Amino acid sequence: MATFHHIPRPFPTACLGFRPPSTAVSLHRHLPPPPKPKTNNNRFKWAVQLGLVEQSPPKTFDIQQLVGFLYEDLTHLFDDRGIDETAYDERVFFRDPITKHDTLSGYLFNISLLKTLFRPQFQLHWVKPTGPYEITTRWTMVMKFVLLPWKPELVFTGTSVMGINPENGKFCSHVDFWDSIEKNEYFSFEGLLDVFKQLRIYKTPELESPKYQVLRRTANYEVRQYDPFIVVETNGDKLSGSTGFNDVAGYIFGKNSTMEKIPMTTPVFTQANDTDLSKVSIQIVLPLDKETESLPNPNQETVRLRKVEGGIAAVMKFSGKPTEDIVREKEKILRSNIIKDGLKPQLGCLLARYNDPGRTWTFIMRNEVLIWLDDFSLD
Repeated sequence: MATFHHIPRPFPTACLGFRPPSTAVSLHRHLPPPPKPKTNNNRFKWAVQLGLVEQSPPKTFDIQQLVGFLYEDLTHLFDDRGIDETAYDERVFFRDPITKHDTLSGYLFNISLLKTLFRPQFQLHWVKPTGPYEITTRWTMVMKFVLLPWKPELVFTGTSVMGINPENGKFCSHVDFWDSIEKNEYFSFEGLLDVFKQLRIYKTPELESPKYQVLRRTANYEVRQYDPFIVVETNGDKLSGSTGFNDVAGYIFGKNSTMEKIPMTTPVFTQANDTDLSKVSIQIVLPLDKETESLPNPNQETVRLRKVEGGIAAVMKFSGKPTEDIVREKEKILRSNIIKDGLKPQLGCLLARYNDPGRTWTFIMRNEVLIWLDDFSLD
């Protein structure tokens, strides 16, 4: 099972301010234990030792109870209910690569600002205790910047390390690490550039498309969990080609056994299932409320219906006209990156084209190369 390992960064000692000099605490910080890497193990371990002569023990608290609390409370991070403020110290320290606050009011202001400007969709993947006074969470956050006319979508995935004040069992620090950058320390110009890169214009039609959740976003690609969907397909000639499109489009325009017209969706897929990317099919995704049994039969023997079971895929997004050379080069780059990251790609790939090339400016066309993965884990 392939896993991603987060390279940790020095952690601020914000919680120290909550402990009187007479209190002794020895705190060992680490990330969720990964499988032992084949290379330098020091890259995957970190520690901050805070030690004083112990004179009075800290108050006891149930860390598993706090884990359960976060599983429930963080689902309200950006809704009208909001998080439970009483679970946080007044001087809670917050830091991500481009933002920093050191009070509860600043922490809540940051949440409110994101909610107003970006309308975030927050998905919590897991919550784990990772130290005596530390809990780590893994999450995905998808946001739309509502102040720009094209409302670009920004995607961030990563972990949050939450420190616990041993004196009262409240959260006294919250430090975010983004998967898409290496330099996570505040202030990270790499992080700021990562935000600006996501503000670019991509034209995406307001049509139904396969449902997916972004599990991890790196600097070069996304890992997505796709729900099942149904396609109507026929044989094509090449990844960037359109041979066979009229046949599958004819099916949804009524050339089927019941002459039913089916709503158009996006994207149009071309899929290659071999190493040379030469055996190609062209596909149109059917509406998600359709079932294979209820769909009319194709009139042409070369056109067929097929259910795609979904699964995990690595996806690289790019703009411009997707010529054969460009698509093959993008596939090569994507495959190289996911192998480098320890993932196991399947043979072949898909090209997803979201736009009508005759009605869309080339520089805002949205195209994606997708490679299915054999296995993936967020642990």
